[in-house]
Amino acid sequence: MGETPQNNYGSDAIKTLSPLEHIRLRPGMYIGRMGDGSHPDDGIYILLKEIVDNAIDEFIMGAGRKVEVTVVDRTVTIRDYGRGIPLDKLVDCVSMMNTGGKYNDDVFQYSIGLNGVGTKAVNALSEHFRARSTRDGKFHEAVFSRGKLLTENSGDTDERNGTFVEFIPDAESFPANYAFRMDYLQKRMWMYAYLNSGLSLYLNGERYYSSNGLQDLLETETGEERLYDVIHFRSKTVEFALTHTDNYGESSYSFVNGQYTNDGGTHLSAFKEGVLKGINEFSGKSYKADEIRDGMIGAIAIKIKEPIFESQTKNKLGNTDVRGPIVSAVRDAVVDYLHKHAEVAEVVLDKVARNAAMHKQIQEVKKKSREATQKTRLRIPKLKDCKFHVGDKWPRKVEPKETMIFLTEGDSAAGSLEKKRDVDNQAIFALRGKPKNAFGETMEMIYKNEELTFLMQALGVEDSTENLRYDKVILATDADVDGLHIRNLLLTFFLSFFDQLVLSGHLYVLETPLFRVKKGKDIIYCYNEMERDKAAAELGKCEITRFKGLGEISPDDFGEFIGENMRLSPVTLDNMHGVSDVLKFYMGENTPERKEYIMNNLEVVDYE
Repeated sequence: MGETPQNNYGSDAIKTLSPLEHIRLRPGMYIGRMGDGSHPDDGIYILLKEIVDNAIDEFIMGAGRKVEVTVVDRTVTIRDYGRGIPLDKLVDCVSMMNTGGKYNDDVFQYSIGLNGVGTKAVNALSEHFRARSTRDGKFHEAVFSRGKLLTENSGDTDERNGTFVEFIPDAESFPANYAFRMDYLQKRMWMYAYLNSGLSLYLNGERYYSSNGLQDLLETETGEERLYDVIHFRSKTVEFALTHTDNYGESSYSFVNGQYTNDGGTHLSAFKEGVLKGINEFSGKSYKADEIRDGMIGAIAIKIKEPIFESQTKNKLGNTDVRGPIVSAVRDAVVDYLHKHAEVAEVVLDKVARNAAMHKQIQEVKKKSREATQKTRLRIPKLKDCKFHVGDKWPRKVEPKETMIFLTEGDSAAGSLEKKRDVDNQAIFALRGKPKNAFGETMEMIYKNEELTFLMQALGVEDSTENLRYDKVILATDADVDGLHIRNLLLTFFLSFFDQLVLSGHLYVLETPLFRVKKGKDIIYCYNEMERDKAAAELGKCEITRFKGLGEISPDDFGEFIGENMRLSPVTLDNMHGVSDVLKFYMGENTPERKEYIMNNLEVVDYE
């Protein structure tokens, strides 16, 4: 009788991993998602960020005013002109865990990176890693591969002080087809520039520089849409900026020690509370939060000695002790600014008063809507909900980021999804047809549309996008003309009324296969022509089918497309500047210009 797994549990089953082995075995614990570069939070960008963060820390400490970054194919180089890593500690600082200067508050008071982790993870997850430090006419250089030291070299040099790092992400750890997207890198460089006034950053020779910090950020974001000049305040540890537009919803950006916290945290909540209290104190009224924030675009950046983040990728701040000081600083600065700038104060109060009147009308419409749909309030039609949502206490160890809702067209695709979904964290909302074109509509009119009302209720965003019940909102439409039209209508709805949902990276498009290559029992689903041709070459004489819709895919096979191998394309947006013009062109009334554009760019593809 063979031994059971329980009987096999002996001393030889106990494994001790070195820090290097642990990083390579569990990279997600250190750099988050291991993607191919198609999402701005994919690991290859986190590797670059960890090294740039160290260069920014040098600037924050008053050493060096320039950082040079180059990205050519898969090779990344970062050069700062700071103090340079102590030469005799170079190898330890880039390869040994829990080694670094950031344990010493006298040297790094407001560092971005966590103590002695980031650079080591970059080293361990790079097939090539070279670090070179220059100090006072001397240099020391070390070359690694997958965290293992290959060579060292040192000597005299006439180079300026600073640190140089070169690395190539390891194709064994990341998807084989990974690639850097320059638009994502450019956005990161601008964020660094806005947060570090006076620092010059160069990406492949192009300069990124800001002299006014968060004020420049909001002026770029809003363009000519802002109703008044940006309110800007900066102290040693707190900087914030805010303005309003006539758009719906609110947009916000939050940072800690120069790190973009896209999931916000206590500092962002405190900033919003401070704005609320400041405007109410100045006006002598008691406006509600949404009456003040509707149309508001704000940014908050703080410096703190011991930030507590929810993960190594630092997406959300957890420090509770920052709330009081931030609320007080923002409230006092807002009141002071409005007293000194009467023309801005007049526009702000007019905007808030209009918001209050609009919200009163919306509440009346919502009341009528609730009365009309009283019978369906407890069960939203066409929603197949999951058991757990963002903010719930999960019965098993799972990340809230696993929660998702698929927005599908019709019952056919919804049926396939329902049979293979994970009922714990995957919900489905089936659209009855083409949703209403939301461009140019008011929120009052949206509430009169039953389907969009149900969609808002399903997502939990009626009052605020902060109440979003799912981390991922996934557009799952057919890859035909009707499917693409439905996708555009949904994008228009979200961009018009819930742009923060898009800006925060919660909106995705589900990629589904276009072709099925079949030979006997062997079936390969392909997402593009290249994959189709490769599969056909592997199988030889085979049958190739092009899908017209999701409903044509077998429910038994659909599980592969929404499980571990699910392919999602994020809907990314740097800012809302110019979005209204784009929506007007594509989703507004038919115009001769649009007809001419379509006729000049129409391409007919014939699939056999």
